[in-house]
Amino acid sequence: MENIENMPRPEIVLVADTVAREKNIDREDVFVAMEVAIQKGARSKYGAEHDIRAKIDRKTGAISLSRYREVVDDDALIENEAAQLPLSLAKKYKSDAKVGDFLIDELPPIDFGRIAAQTAKQVIVQKVREAERNKQFEEYKEKIGTIVNGTVKRIEFGNVVLDIGKTEAILRRDEIIPREKFKNGDRIRAYVLDVRRENRGPQIFLSRTCPEFLAKLFTQEVPEIYDGIVKIMGVARDPGSKAKIAVKAEDVTVDAVGACVGLRGIRVQAVVNELQGEKIDVVPYSEDKAQYIVSALAPAEVTKVVLDEENNRIEAVVAQDQFSLAIGRRGQNVKLASQLLGCDIDVLTEEQEQERRSNENKVRSQRFMDALDVDEMIAHLLIAEGFSTVDEVAMVDLSELSSIEGFDDDVAKELQARAKEFVAKREADFADKKKSLGIDDALMNVEGLDQDMIITLAEKGIKTLDDLGDLAADELIEMLGDNVISQTEANKIIMEAREHWFQNEGDADK
Repeated sequence: MENIENMPRPEIVLVADTVAREKNIDREDVFVAMEVAIQKGARSKYGAEHDIRAKIDRKTGAISLSRYREVVDDDALIENEAAQLPLSLAKKYKSDAKVGDFLIDELPPIDFGRIAAQTAKQVIVQKVREAERNKQFEEYKEKIGTIVNGTVKRIEFGNVVLDIGKTEAILRRDEIIPREKFKNGDRIRAYVLDVRRENRGPQIFLSRTCPEFLAKLFTQEVPEIYDGIVKIMGVARDPGSKAKIAVKAEDVTVDAVGACVGLRGIRVQAVVNELQGEKIDVVPYSEDKAQYIVSALAPAEVTKVVLDEENNRIEAVVAQDQFSLAIGRRGQNVKLASQLLGCDIDVLTEEQEQERRSNENKVRSQRFMDALDVDEMIAHLLIAEGFSTVDEVAMVDLSELSSIEGFDDDVAKELQARAKEFVAKREADFADKKKSLGIDDALMNVEGLDQDMIITLAEKGIKTLDDLGDLAADELIEMLGDNVISQTEANKIIMEAREHWFQNEGDADK
């Protein structure tokens, strides 16, 4: 069909420019919306089964309409005769036509009727609205992790809906600081937690309780943090009550804590006021974990720190009069310090720590005395040198034993011989009991369980990984006896026993 020259339509270009400017969306999105609307109107006239496409010249506004028909193989099933035609027929119109090509027929410009015009208008409005929503989503997605200001528009079931300019945002009730009350018209600052794309437009979720909100407030109030001279290394919060923030200066001449507190506390007080009086401890960060925990537990004074890297646990020993201060009201101080360091912290008084060490040494000492047939003094010497099991005595280089004060080569040889004899006998006894008690081999691979523990558990009916996984930590500790394993170690053992459950679930999902 001969190409039909369409007349320039400058009013189309004017409308597109106006809508794009007023709605603050891309001009191209408006043209695309208009083309979709014209296509819909043309299909109303020529038939919905036709593949009709519209094109608007971006400079002149001229509208061109075309009908597209896809060339398919002669043997193919034609699903839509108006939009498809066989290859043999297509070659009559275009000699070099091949499967997959489109035959394009230019159509005359149409005069929209009232119904078609109304449909076209609805399509344009819908497409423009979609473009607006997409722009809003992209705009606010970039604001995730920042603070926005808003005005309370309404309160729904405890959730606060804020007007933040071009759209609304939701401050859910679990993201509001406890005892915080709002009314319509109140101005609020909040942290952009998440932005989700939904049919009704982007949904923006805010928070005033997350640790990141406190960090961003300090960034706004403290120029040294904004400039990167001081870095925030960690934040822990009990919203509305207390918080701890760890800071570190990149420049050794800068006092990180002093910069955050400000002259006469003006900077930290500004953050406290925003958080409804939430008390904030500014803690100096240290690469030395022991020093860091001492600072984190302030205002309590810590006299001793014991690190258990393997179990990610810390023991902090304090004087009796500092114990309640270290724990804090409802355990708040030690909980926030644990969050800040990312590990469990046990706070003990000096008396408790001494008693526990004494009990542990008694248990270890008795094991050495029973296994090696030695007196209490030799057992204590082994413990003092860092030996905790008979296996260590059996496997250690003989020179290490003979170098212990009070031991000579003969004593060292005799002790190691007894230790090896004990280990060999224990292995043989364990093999017999393992068979008679029906202990599953998989229990042998659970880290943290030794042979004595496995036998003790088997005698109480715990013979498989499933049996062990079904236990609670307190039950496991009770079965093994006092001072054998800690709560953390018990939890770790049980979680390892349960690992195969989750692996089986994963295999079943495949």
